[in-house]
Amino acid sequence: MGVLLTFPGQGAQRPGMLHALPEHPAVAQTLAEASEVLGYDILSLDDAPRLASTVAVQLCLLTAGVASARCLLDDGARADAVAGLSIGAYAAAVVAGVLPFGEAVRLVALRGKLMEDAYPGGYGMTAILGLERGPLEAIVAAVHGPALPVYLANHNAEMQFVIAGADAAMARVTELSKAAGAREAKRVAISVPSHCALLNDSAEALAQAFAGVSVRRPLLRYFSASAARELRDPSRITADLARNMALPVRWHETMLLARACDMRLAVEMPPGNVLTRLCLPLLPNAVALGQTRPESVRLLTLREP
Repeated sequence: MGVLLTFPGQGAQRPGMLHALPEHPAVAQTLAEASEVLGYDILSLDDAPRLASTVAVQLCLLTAGVASARCLLDDGARADAVAGLSIGAYAAAVVAGVLPFGEAVRLVALRGKLMEDAYPGGYGMTAILGLERGPLEAIVAAVHGPALPVYLANHNAEMQFVIAGADAAMARVTELSKAAGAREAKRVAISVPSHCALLNDSAEALAQAFAGVSVRRPLLRYFSASAARELRDPSRITADLARNMALPVRWHETMLLARACDMRLAVEMPPGNVLTRLCLPLLPNAVALGQTRPESVRLLTLREP
């Protein structure tokens, strides 16, 4: 039974997420390392007011994901592969041994700032549930224009998509989607238009910051949710990381790939269970570490095929 560790993206954050991590040497080490790189205490970022910042959210998700995975693996759990949604890809790359954690902290702080500076207000993301891709694509194409930019950003599950763009454009797509039969449309807790061409310039700036970063071949199988394929070349992985803020998320295809590669247990790192719910139709053994006893999760990973 292949074990896949999954790392969530923005929208999964919650106040107190770092303070809720277990007391464990691996957690303490990860928090200390992040604080040293940043020059301030990472624990100061996880209250509700600070989590209004894209920078704080991304740093907290990176740190929580890496700390939780290190804790699980140090206690003897087994992992065969990793996959991360959006910012979660950075935690996945660290856990796979591709990217040093300190470098990831530095790059993610820059990533969040580039995104926040590009779109300080008036933009975001909205989840559309219960509508097939074809009709939704037609609606997005009909609304999109210079004054109303909007894009199909995430394919999270068979009937769950996320759009990104200007507030007015997303409101119009929401209205038309509901008229076309969508079950639900709701804003996501993300204040920037991620995973679309609106962030092309920011992605190019981040790619320059990757120059000179020391990377290694992955020690675990690395599934890219941007490419919906396994990546082995470390330079290809870092290029994917640099660009992923401006690339659509293909999570559903990535989970189909994971299943085809014999992954049978998906373990989601804290703080939530969003990816677990998305995985369940394809990987029925999916569990969320933050909602299941760590010892139970460890034993699940050690089961014979």
